[in-house]
Amino acid sequence: MEGSNQSAIREFIFMGVTNEPNIEVFLFTFFSLIYIVTVFGNIAIIFLVLITLRSPMYFFLGNLSLSDLCYSTVVTPKMLNDILSERKSITFIGCALQLYFFALFASTECYILSTMGYDRYVAICHPLQYVVIMNKTKCILLMSAVYGGGLLTAGIHTSSTLTLSFCGPNVINHFYCDIPPLMELSCSDTYINKTIISSVVFVLGFVSVIVTVASYVYIFFTIIKIQSSEGRHKACSTCTSHLLCVSLFYGTVFFMYLRPASGYSVTQDKVVSVFYTMIIPMLNPIIYSFRNTEVKEAIKRLCS
Repeated sequence: MEGSNQSAIREFIFMGVTNEPNIEVFLFTFFSLIYIVTVFGNIAIIFLVLITLRSPMYFFLGNLSLSDLCYSTVVTPKMLNDILSERKSITFIGCALQLYFFALFASTECYILSTMGYDRYVAICHPLQYVVIMNKTKCILLMSAVYGGGLLTAGIHTSSTLTLSFCGPNVINHFYCDIPPLMELSCSDTYINKTIISSVVFVLGFVSVIVTVASYVYIFFTIIKIQSSEGRHKACSTCTSHLLCVSLFYGTVFFMYLRPASGYSVTQDKVVSVFYTMIIPMLNPIIYSFRNTEVKEAIKRLCS
């Protein structure tokens, strides 16, 4: 990291979610409730996976909930504190850490969703070999690759952003340290850095999407060959929750990071970021709780 960065700017100032003081208390209450539901929902899924849900599918689901919980926690508590604070500041090092860990857990979630797509492919297309193919060793290797990819992606994103020169101003028109608003503040030429980040997002995102799409193409052709309507319904029900989570996540990620610079809007970016950092981590455990029979049965058993 360049020495000029540390000497020129030692902290950043957030403008926050809104400039309207009249609705700050409402926003604080609303986002606090969302975060509470997120924390309890994801911890509940992790607890169920550790206690009663033992199959590879739920091993990946537990890691998805852990990722949701972590990347929401990287952003939300700081944002809630800033809503009621007059001075919404973060140190340069704090900004770097927030950006790194957010990129780590968000990219990890992307790779987990692809891994879950592959798991559903094996379960539906090769049900008799499922236990053999998705054995404990393979599940651990897949998750090691997922977290390794997350570490690599976060390192590239953070270094590409924070090795730029920031010689003033230091006001970020956002509520957390994200790549686009930080790029706007840099006094360096950001073309190469933006190209690197966009390339990484496109390549790794494209690979993840290809794995997911290919898995569901095979699943679709397998389902239409199933003779009984009950069998088709059961096969489809195991994929619905995952497809909803994939659609929500990939849709917002590609909208935020792959849109043209001419289409960038700060207000629009904040709205999408709220959905991305708070709503999706809250919705994922709810989707799996209501759409998955085994999760519902596990909750009933624990409650009774």
